[in-house]
Amino acid sequence: MNINYELYKVFYEVVINGSISKASESMYISQPAVSQAIKNLEEKLGGKLLIRTKKGIVLTEEGKVLFDYVKKGIESFQNGENAFLNYLNLDSGSIRIGASTTITRNIVMPYLEKFHKKYPKVDIKITNELTTNLITALRNGDLDLLVVNLPMKESKDLKIIPICEIHDIFIGNENYYNKTKGNIRIEELFNYPLITQKEPSNTRTFLNEYLKSNNISTNIPNEIVSYSLIIDFVKAGFGIGYATKEFIEDDLKEKRLYEIKVIPKVPKREVGIVTLSKTIPNYSSKKLIELMQRK
Repeated sequence: MNINYELYKVFYEVVINGSISKASESMYISQPAVSQAIKNLEEKLGGKLLIRTKKGIVLTEEGKVLFDYVKKGIESFQNGENAFLNYLNLDSGSIRIGASTTITRNIVMPYLEKFHKKYPKVDIKITNELTTNLITALRNGDLDLLVVNLPMKESKDLKIIPICEIHDIFIGNENYYNKTKGNIRIEELFNYPLITQKEPSNTRTFLNEYLKSNNISTNIPNEIVSYSLIIDFVKAGFGIGYATKEFIEDDLKEKRLYEIKVIPKVPKREVGIVTLSKTIPNYSSKKLIELMQRK
């Protein structure tokens, strides 16, 4: 049975308001139009819904049965509209973000602080993992977006949005800075203990490509999973580390760490947002992505 939703809406308003005149006022339509809508609905259903009395309208037994369902349906629509508007206004919602601990601290957090001040009711969840694991979680629908070091292996089901440039450098404590005089050629790197992230991180993959392009071995004995531990080991004098300049600016400025310039220079790279190419991010995620894309 194909019945216009508006006829049910008029029926609902008449019953809720208790009279055709009050329903007319609440819906901003004429009383004859309200009466005609009720008549049309009764004709389509093949039965009487309302009885007019001096005290107002009274539901028939059949009308009571129908109204119970109509009331639930219309109020469900209204709740859905309210929930939708809440999302549009970011009075509710959630964002599930995947990123490494280092990217979260140095790239994502400043944006999240701004976002949270503007939209404090949006629930934000962070998952810290290797990029390969985060991509799996994104594809499984467990995450809304990733923020990762680029480049990464491209795939048709992934959309990659670069948001900022970063620069990888080699670093040492004061002792290693003095040993190298702050400058060495790439061939001399393995004259010193080298401390890097363990494979298969994107940062390590990028370093491997840099070494390979200069015909240097990628077999590095001192591999550490945690980026922050690399910094600690370098400060303690265990060797020369590989790190991102933008993430250690305070240490460089305060001379807790020193940049050791290697020739040729490590190429710059980017950090980017990754989403599923055929999936539209929820409204909260969309607004955060827009914020992170602003220069």
